[in-house]
Amino acid sequence: MTGDPPNRLLTILPPEDLRWLEAQLECTQLSRGEVLAEEGELLQHTYFPQSAVVSLVRTLKDGQVAEMATFGREGLVGLAFEGIPLQSFGRYTVQIPGAALRIDTMGLHKASLVRPAIRSMILRYTELLMSLTLRSAACNAAHSVEARAGRWIIATCDRVNRQNIPLTHEFLAEMLGVQRSTVSMVLHGFQSRGLIHQGRGSITVVDRPGLQQAACECYGALREKYEKLLPVVGGTAHS
Repeated sequence: MTGDPPNRLLTILPPEDLRWLEAQLECTQLSRGEVLAEEGELLQHTYFPQSAVVSLVRTLKDGQVAEMATFGREGLVGLAFEGIPLQSFGRYTVQIPGAALRIDTMGLHKASLVRPAIRSMILRYTELLMSLTLRSAACNAAHSVEARAGRWIIATCDRVNRQNIPLTHEFLAEMLGVQRSTVSMVLHGFQSRGLIHQGRGSITVVDRPGLQQAACECYGALREKYEKLLPVVGGTAHS
């Protein structure tokens, strides 16, 4: 048993299916900035993050980086459908270092063929991921930078299970698709209101309820979606 938080997807499995899958999982440590797959590459492994956070980003022709999705202990990185490994839609980069459980992508697919509960887990997560993608598109179009920044910070804290996260203004600007100066103004506003404290390359949430009020409605809506599709019924995954 490790001291890392469990992966949410594994905890929804019945105990017997969790034990069966654990025998095929290996624990790995992911380093900050590590690239798990470049755009167009086949995803050879599926990762169940525990304390690590991975971002899926795409670099546009003008050099601007845009975040498409973020994965933490609530999800997984890398899927195979009907035995066909997916090509990466962008670059999977480790945003926050930490532990993850890893399995060969085809091994997970084979497990889904003989274990209905594992297949159900994958299908429910796929539905959730589609919902997240559509919600993010609407959020980016309709909500202010301040509201989106608040949601991003809170969601990342949830993923690492703590209120302090390594974060620079430049990185958050890339994730939100805005100028660094805009992010600096937003974070300064959060700090002046006592919502966060900024350290060197890090942010600590001081007033979480207050920051949640500043965040857009998408945070609460997505949490409700998680609870509906991924209710915890199993045990705790370990390496």
